[in-house]
Amino acid sequence: MSKAAGGATARSVFDFSVRDISGAQRELGEWRGQVLLIVNTASACGFTPQYAGLQALYHAYRDRGFVVLAFPCNQFGGQEPGSAEQIERFCSVNYGVEFPIFDKIDVNGAHTDSLWRWLKDEASGVLGTEAIKWNFTKFLVGRDGQVIRRYAPQTQPDALRDDIEMALAPS
Repeated sequence: MSKAAGGATARSVFDFSVRDISGAQRELGEWRGQVLLIVNTASACGFTPQYAGLQALYHAYRDRGFVVLAFPCNQFGGQEPGSAEQIERFCSVNYGVEFPIFDKIDVNGAHTDSLWRWLKDEASGVLGTEAIKWNFTKFLVGRDGQVIRRYAPQTQPDALRDDIEMALAPS
């Protein structure tokens, strides 16, 4: 579960605190000044092979200040039923994931995680809809903590390279 620090109104991604896959509370501010790709993920989805592409992006750009943040979600077809340990092991063994994975969250509905509520408010989807439509919806966030763009689940990670390059370029 995420929360804005001190219950304050969030002005950027860096104002949120999130629980990682091991249960530790982490401040997104620890990635201040980096470009983030925030993704809702699932281990038993037709889009699950995107983990390989996400890891490739992380590997290619991490030394330039880029990080992928994965948030498992079981809201779409029950495609992320595993425990934290099972999710972490699945990602490591099957896709060599090295980027941070967080606690399972809801991205829609009454129990929507506060970070994801903020992300949806900042960048709507197709035809202005806020709801996340499926697993592997992606949000590219600039070094300033503001959402640059939202990508549909079917958008392959490799298709984000130009946008990532632009976000990483010196201003």
